[in-house]
Amino acid sequence: MMWSSWRLILFLSLTGCLSEYSAAVPGLPTSYAAILRIKSASSSSALFNSKNRPRLSSPSLGSISSPGWRGTAQHYHSPTNLNHFSEAFKHDESVDYGPVFIQEPDDVIFPTDSEEKKVSLNCQARGNPAPIYRWLRNGTEIDIESDYRYSLIEGSFIINNPNEAKDSGQYQCLTTNVFGSILSREATLQFAYLGNFSGRTRSAVSVREGQGVVLMCSPPLHSPEIVYSWVFNEFPSFVAEDSRRFISQETGNLYISKVQTSDVGSYICLVKNTVTNARVLSPPTPLTLRNDGVMGEYEPKIEVHFPYTVTAAKGTTVKMECFALGNPVPTISWRKVNDHNPSKARLRKSQAVLEIPNVQLEDAGMYECKAENSRGRNVFRGQLQVYTYPHWVEKLNNTQLDSGEQLRWECKATGKPRPTYHWLKNGVPLWVQSRVEMVNGVLMIHSVNLSDAGMYQCLAENKYGTIYASAELKILASAPTFALNQMKKTLIITRGQEVVIECKPQASPKPTITWKKGDKAVRGNKRITVLPDGSLQILNASKSDEGRYLCQGENVFGSAETVASVFVKEPTRIDLTPKRTELTVGESIVLSCKAIHDNTLDVTFYWTLNGQPIDFEKEGGHFESIRAQASSADLMIRNILLMHAGRYGCRIQTTADSVSDEAELLVRGPPGPPGIVIVEEITETTATLSWSPGADNHSPISTYNLQARSPFSLGWQTVKTVPENISGDMESAVAVELNPWVEYEFRVVAINKIGTGDPSAPSRVIRTSEAVPKTAPANVSGRSGRRHELVIAWEPVSEEFQNGEGFGYIVAFRPNGTRGWKEKMVTSSDASKFIYRDESVPPLTPFEVKVGVYNNKGDGPFSPIAVICSAEGEPSAAPTDVKATGLSVSEILVAWKHIKENLGRPQGFEVGYWKDMEQEEAAEKVKTEGNESSIILTGLEGNTLYRLTVRAYNAAGYGPPSSTVRAATKKSPPSQAPTNIMWMQDGSHVSLGWEPVRPLANESDVMGYKVLFRQEGHSNSQVIETQKTSAVVLLPDVGVYIIEVCAVSEGGDGTASSQIRVPSFSGGKVTSSQSTLHALSTSSSSVTLLLALMVPSTSW
Repeated sequence: MMWSSWRLILFLSLTGCLSEYSAAVPGLPTSYAAILRIKSASSSSALFNSKNRPRLSSPSLGSISSPGWRGTAQHYHSPTNLNHFSEAFKHDESVDYGPVFIQEPDDVIFPTDSEEKKVSLNCQARGNPAPIYRWLRNGTEIDIESDYRYSLIEGSFIINNPNEAKDSGQYQCLTTNVFGSILSREATLQFAYLGNFSGRTRSAVSVREGQGVVLMCSPPLHSPEIVYSWVFNEFPSFVAEDSRRFISQETGNLYISKVQTSDVGSYICLVKNTVTNARVLSPPTPLTLRNDGVMGEYEPKIEVHFPYTVTAAKGTTVKMECFALGNPVPTISWRKVNDHNPSKARLRKSQAVLEIPNVQLEDAGMYECKAENSRGRNVFRGQLQVYTYPHWVEKLNNTQLDSGEQLRWECKATGKPRPTYHWLKNGVPLWVQSRVEMVNGVLMIHSVNLSDAGMYQCLAENKYGTIYASAELKILASAPTFALNQMKKTLIITRGQEVVIECKPQASPKPTITWKKGDKAVRGNKRITVLPDGSLQILNASKSDEGRYLCQGENVFGSAETVASVFVKEPTRIDLTPKRTELTVGESIVLSCKAIHDNTLDVTFYWTLNGQPIDFEKEGGHFESIRAQASSADLMIRNILLMHAGRYGCRIQTTADSVSDEAELLVRGPPGPPGIVIVEEITETTATLSWSPGADNHSPISTYNLQARSPFSLGWQTVKTVPENISGDMESAVAVELNPWVEYEFRVVAINKIGTGDPSAPSRVIRTSEAVPKTAPANVSGRSGRRHELVIAWEPVSEEFQNGEGFGYIVAFRPNGTRGWKEKMVTSSDASKFIYRDESVPPLTPFEVKVGVYNNKGDGPFSPIAVICSAEGEPSAAPTDVKATGLSVSEILVAWKHIKENLGRPQGFEVGYWKDMEQEEAAEKVKTEGNESSIILTGLEGNTLYRLTVRAYNAAGYGPPSSTVRAATKKSPPSQAPTNIMWMQDGSHVSLGWEPVRPLANESDVMGYKVLFRQEGHSNSQVIETQKTSAVVLLPDVGVYIIEVCAVSEGGDGTASSQIRVPSFSGGKVTSSQSTLHALSTSSSSVTLLLALMVPSTSW
């Protein structure tokens, strides 16, 4: 709203409020609000029914929030009120201050069909004392008590069951405390609804084929914006927009530039409310074709276009429509007159819509839409104007002035159109008066008094919005008072010092200051001056300046005084020794600091190093402060380090003065690291290096040590150099005897008479140049191989000595006693052997061999000649006298003999065996090594006949097999365990008896029995063998014994009987059976004792 449109109604009751001597406070008559802005009825109506009503936005808050879901009131944020950030907001709560907004009301769009029948306009402010709240609608204060639907909760205005007729309008929050009032920005309450289309039947539209047509939507009443679409024949078959068909979101109409037969049908306009998402359908509009012929071609006619003047807020998206009827279908094009189209501009809906996102001031201008076909063209032009909302560039600050001073406040804002400024005091317009001036955002009030105190607001507005800035003006009017820290001061100074005795009473207006010393007024001279702030300055103080000084401040409201006592002492002097000292790392020293001072003053000592206080607890025990006397202090520095060199300061502090002195401490130590090493030249075996010297740490550098590191070295190693000894005044040297084609890093270490310093940073990694290899392979020898092979092996040359890329080996060999060499190339640098095969070479033929090296630079040396033999042949004779004997159910012993040979010496023998009923190809094989002449085959099947052969083998291969022999494994041992075991104990002797085991037909015959016994808890058993079915066992120790019996056969041991647990003790006879217990003794106690001691292995 523009101020020019306001109606200002002055009520008699407001006359006092507008007076320069009045201040707005709670309790003003309600009618005072009538002087605020009241929009004319016509303007207000246009505001609520306008589709494009401007919304205030702010860069700090972002763009307008998009509508939410159906049934919820929508809040729209206006520009931030800079008053929110007033310094008053930061005040301590113990300080009184005027109201400051924390939250101001936002625009609200309330859906009429909302399930939540309530609107909340939020307002919150801070202040001390706490502010109270009132609300205005359309400039008139709302009587909360007048309508049961209204309520006020902590400043927020709540409307239950909102009514559009009663409640639509502009709302403002007015908050007040004793310091004044401030008025919030305006918030619009708008109701969202969508009416129904008229139910009247729509007439059919009849056109010729090829003719253009416009189908009218005629939307129902609605608020706010709606979105249009069209349904063809039946829902949800929507009309698709293209170069021939266009739906305007401005008019809602459907435009068809050239009707085709496929367009005939029924059309329904569908509108959707953007806030409530409600949708309604219009009655159908039939489209038919006339039968009086086809429409001929005609030039375009622009039927819908953007306004002649389009206004848009900076940062929003502009959409301009342009569509034409015509035959043939017109083509739409756009241009910015006398300029290029914005690069961000986009064409939508077959170029019928020009869209410019994030529009800026430079996008403003004349835009042209052109519709063109083969029959002609048509053009429309319109102006795009871009405006900006007001935005603060300079805001107000809270101010306090003495009574009678001048106030000057200036607020500045940017905007397009340029904003105008208005001022409010306590929520009421401020007018120009004799003392009050307002020009272009500047407010001046001359000779302020208490009536000018209050809350002020500056309003900057243009036709698109208004922003508020607030500040508080406090007028000071008080008699002089002194703070407690200025009362009855005692100042102790030293002779010759300057002293300033403060006298700064709080008063308004500024008081007159007078000084007295004792009973006499202080008169100014060259040494004594009263400063502009009222303080008394005394230069070059002497004993005569001692005394009691009184300062009095006085203004029209009263007076106050303060007293200060001044004492002048002799200045303190300092003696710090020694002043300059040189030490070596590891030594210790004591610095002594003495004070010559007035005996009435206490003395404190402080030590610093290079201007920084020494932390005695964090210095690793190197520093210790020793206070032997009241007037002296010593600093002990133990085991001194290089880092401890510098300026040591001693500061003496008394209540009157402070003096300090410094001593310099030089620390000699090993040199610091030299500067980074630079590789200036590199060859195959040398590197020219340079460096810059490091700190000598007060002891000249005597020599440098040059070190190198490569992937093949164990850390850093000292390298040979030219010159051999690098003196301390040199800054370059040549590293020699390096290996070619190796990556090196170099560093330098400086040495002086104190010691060896830290090394320099490493140089960059550098590779020496390639060279012919100089290292031949070592340990050339022969290896075993197959018949007719010569296997030559060697130790590979390390990569460190390969001297370049393309490294390989040259293998040379010749039969012993011949002259010509055969040479073979081995290209792998990792190779360690070469195999030469020649069918004509007999086994164990001696050869002379040597192995050389080469790389891309050429051939290197050969190794010394070694004599090796070709591979021996495979064994030629078969083993003889092969015998096989079955040992058990799973074992066969195989034995053989072998004739010694000169060639083809065996490394071992291979035994092949297979079942008699199988083929030899199924044979399993087992090998022996060395000169073994027998082997026991295990894991065989029992009672099975096997065939066996034996053959020798070596590295050259296998010899012929022996003749086949046969052997069978034994039958399986008896599976039946001994039964009916009877036992009788006599002391440590146990007599056992059992029934004989009878083997099955496929089991081995019983050759005897084994009795196994062991003490419980032990794993090793003792064995008694017998061919009878009885045995006597001696139990040597006291305890429980476990006894088992099994049959013995040539197939092995049979199944063991169940375990018997027998105790070993003296006296009596005990008998037992697994099936029956027989008492062989008349002593029933013995039986009882046996039952008590024995746990039988089977159930009784």
